[in-house]
Amino acid sequence: MKAFGFLSFGHYAPLRGSQTGTAADMIRQALDLGVGADELGVNGAYFRVHHFAPQQASPMPLLSAIAAKTERIEVGTGVIDMRYENPLYLAEELAALDILSAGRIAIGVSRGSPEPALRGYEAFGYTGSTDPRGADLAREKFGLFLKAIDGEGIAPADPHQAPAGTLLPIEPHSPGLRERIWWGSGTRATAEWTAELGLNLMSSTLLTEATGMPFHELQYEQIEAYRAAYKAAGHTRPPRISVSRSIFPIVNSKDAMYFGRRSDGDQIGIIDGFQSTFGKTYAGEPDDLIAQLKGDSALMAADTVMLTVPNQLGVEYNLHILESFAKHVAPALGWRPNTDGPVQGDPIV
Repeated sequence: MKAFGFLSFGHYAPLRGSQTGTAADMIRQALDLGVGADELGVNGAYFRVHHFAPQQASPMPLLSAIAAKTERIEVGTGVIDMRYENPLYLAEELAALDILSAGRIAIGVSRGSPEPALRGYEAFGYTGSTDPRGADLAREKFGLFLKAIDGEGIAPADPHQAPAGTLLPIEPHSPGLRERIWWGSGTRATAEWTAELGLNLMSSTLLTEATGMPFHELQYEQIEAYRAAYKAAGHTRPPRISVSRSIFPIVNSKDAMYFGRRSDGDQIGIIDGFQSTFGKTYAGEPDDLIAQLKGDSALMAADTVMLTVPNQLGVEYNLHILESFAKHVAPALGWRPNTDGPVQGDPIV
């Protein structure tokens, strides 16, 4: 582990104890959390994207605002659901964000997780999928998106304005943007596919397999499969690899009240019809956390760890969680603050 950031799901609802009663509360607090995290030396501010739910959606305005108000922190998503996206418009938006942020983005995309709406992407106007989960639609769109950010010609030009046969690329174009795109993977097969494309790997908080092995060992095998496939494909750029974890250092009585009994084991459940393994929550005093996390093989193999934060508890408390991890835990795991420069992936050997 070289870097860590926070991953916010952006929950909001007028519930007792929540500081994010409305969407306005959530979005404004997310901006403040990103700015505060940058000042603490945290490496990334990442946001989950959901539709038809009281959570963060359409993240580009928020990411742009955080990038404009910060100097070093990486801004990104974990993940954008490609089923709901216009791939060409997304390519334009991300190129602009990449330029505005001077390349400080880490955009995770994927087929997406189950949403509250039944085939909700069809309500957005994206029809024609023959897969009940829309995976075929997501892959098709993603292929077009990659062509667009690579600067390939996409649309035929008006023959009155350009030579016959001219294909126009999407503008603006941001060189190197592909190197800052991640695919969110929950299986070994998708990890290997991601590697073949030369993209970064954002390993999910769950894996759609349940073999009896601990979650971190399953995830480590996924990472190793990705690295092997990346090398076999002939890619030479050191790729980025991230994992997500729920980690809560207990350093005061409030931490103990919220998370003192939250450490648990891995869980097995069903998602999208697949038996899946979900990672456990880590909570404890710093020395105990360090020992536990050093034994998490996937976390130690990744360059970046995304800490899932309880955004409903407000900016001040979430900054406390991040500061506690940065001060008492992360240095022992190999962390380098954002003042040391952009995060680099590990070379493939």
